[in-house]
Amino acid sequence: MTQYPMTVQGADALREELNHLKTVKRPRIVSDIADAREHGDLKENAEYHAAREEQGFCEGRIQEIEGKLSNAQIIDVASIPNRGKVIFGVTVTLLNIATDEEVKYQIVGDDEADIKNNRISISSPIARGLIGKEVDSEIEITTPGGVVEYEIIAVEHI
Repeated sequence: MTQYPMTVQGADALREELNHLKTVKRPRIVSDIADAREHGDLKENAEYHAAREEQGFCEGRIQEIEGKLSNAQIIDVASIPNRGKVIFGVTVTLLNIATDEEVKYQIVGDDEADIKNNRISISSPIARGLIGKEVDSEIEITTPGGVVEYEIIAVEHI
């Protein structure tokens, strides 16, 4: 069985979504289906078909989240001693050597990745290039735009 790395915050967000789907959305969909059935002929009842389709999506998402949580390897990086090495869950501050720009990324699981909030997937080229490196290391990351050189300025366990 494959385990998928996930931060504590990522697992909490999935549990919250699962709870919302089961306690709010699922009962509303069941009610919508019951209301649509009262309108008569189900063959040509668009409301009924739409509610059934939404029910299928909802149930699929519930199964997907339950599967992810059951195979999750939840890592609380805050409880791991900081030795200046880049590991899953850390927040890394990088300096682009060519442009002198600083950027900060947190390395998270695939489902938690959100580049707008500087959360990059463990599977991304940048994260793969960073894992195992230490503070003050210079690394080259191959990106779609070419090779970019970075220096690791800081590694935080937050």
